Amino acid sequence: MQNLLRDVVIIGAGPSGLTAARELRKAGLSVAVLEARDRVGGRTWTNEIDGATLEIGGQWVSPDQTALTELLTELGLETFDRYREGESVYIAPDGTRTRYTGEMFPVSGHTAAEMTKLIALLDSLAAEIGAEEPWAHAKSRELDIVSFHHWLRGQSDDEEACNNIGLFIAGGMLTKPAHSFSALQAVLMAASAGSFSNLVDEDYILDKRVIGGMQQVTERIAAELAVDPGADVVLNSPVRTLRWPADYDGTGTAGTAGTAGAGGYTVTAISDAATVTARYAIMAVPPNLYSRVSFEPPLPRRQHQMHQHQSLGLVIKVHAVYETPFWREDGLCGTGFSATSLVQEVYDNTNHEDPRGTLVGFISDEKADYAFSLDADERKRKITESLAGFLGDKALEPVVYYESDWGSEEWTRGAYATSYDLGGLHRYGADQLKPVGPIYWSSSDLAAEGYQHVDGAVRLGRYTAARIVAAQPAAQAQKSPGPAAAELVS
Repeated sequence: MQNLLRDVVIIGAGPSGLTAARELRKAGLSVAVLEARDRVGGRTWTNEIDGATLEIGGQWVSPDQTALTELLTELGLETFDRYREGESVYIAPDGTRTRYTGEMFPVSGHTAAEMTKLIALLDSLAAEIGAEEPWAHAKSRELDIVSFHHWLRGQSDDEEACNNIGLFIAGGMLTKPAHSFSALQAVLMAASAGSFSNLVDEDYILDKRVIGGMQQVTERIAAELAVDPGADVVLNSPVRTLRWPADYDGTGTAGTAGTAGAGGYTVTAISDAATVTARYAIMAVPPNLYSRVSFEPPLPRRQHQMHQHQSLGLVIKVHAVYETPFWREDGLCGTGFSATSLVQEVYDNTNHEDPRGTLVGFISDEKADYAFSLDADERKRKITESLAGFLGDKALEPVVYYESDWGSEEWTRGAYATSYDLGGLHRYGADQLKPVGPIYWSSSDLAAEGYQHVDGAVRLGRYTAARIVAAQPAAQAQKSPGPAAAELVS
């Protein structure tokens, strides 16, 4: 059991937690990062499965994600373009399969006009309300007490148009049924990407990937910290208890009750492998995991209530690897959409300079519930049949097949990031980033720009680190523990 004395203890070694650690070290503050898993990366994970390198978690980079692209450059990581040459495939509600090019699905003139209208409405709302404080807008309550499903149908009488537009937010992003979250939550999702138009443009939102995999972002930061005497990254170390002073005065010391330790050390994080005493703590995990930590004393009522209204969705990310990218020979780019098929989206996910072909497909919310009700063999059969519906019978026989199931992963429990239930965003959003005493919150789930994406995690990591640096009293900054004082006697 390690016993560490640090300026900041960070719970979670995903992109947000490790970005915060990196920024805090630049400012001269010592850090300890405690990670429950046996790896860094959080919801990014590049793994070798049956000889194929697969992106189990987050992977794409879009042009607006400047915080992420800046970090990639700093870490010496390069990107490559997603393959997009050729035609896409659309499967209509009646099962009709149509090849097409361009941005609009091959639907009837009326449906196309209704989709265009809905996209314009959502673009307008996203521009008007923005991603920073959607709960503060005059329309926030109005939009937050109606489900996205019902809001869409209040704007259009075309069911196919409503289902297709709903797919981009419900199945494609929040991975929840459109009746379970609000129109305001959908507007936030669109605003966080710059516009709803960006979300419906797969060539924008799914523009590039990192050569060698997205997990390298956290692996390279962890490697930097590993040789830094003012930093620790402790794996296999789930935090069980976080002790903090209820009379904390916000300056890095306790109030009149004097519950802080000497030198303003106010927080103690107790994990399976280390005990860290620090001035500040960052909870860099998704909000649905906050309750896995026992806070002593308990968090205030507001946080207890708020965290119960934030939940993850459910998605199966299917990876199917073939000897060759056979769809390209047929003039297809590998992209397919269908709001009614089991696999709702499919893309060419072939690795950089890999002669094999890889498809990635997504099965979300209630369709994922159905898929998980099947045994493994039947589920694979149904899923590969759905892939074949887009790209032909060769899709039935992948040489490598794998299902990313973040819902069963103990330290995640869903995908991609948390969102509020109906009515929760306008009610609690203003408080989600407010520190509780010396405890700060940082994850892509809480981001404005880049919400739900690695870019948002990086932005929140930087923002949280900057807040702590700004809150650090000058006298304490001068007393930050050096390498010799960092590790106490075990």
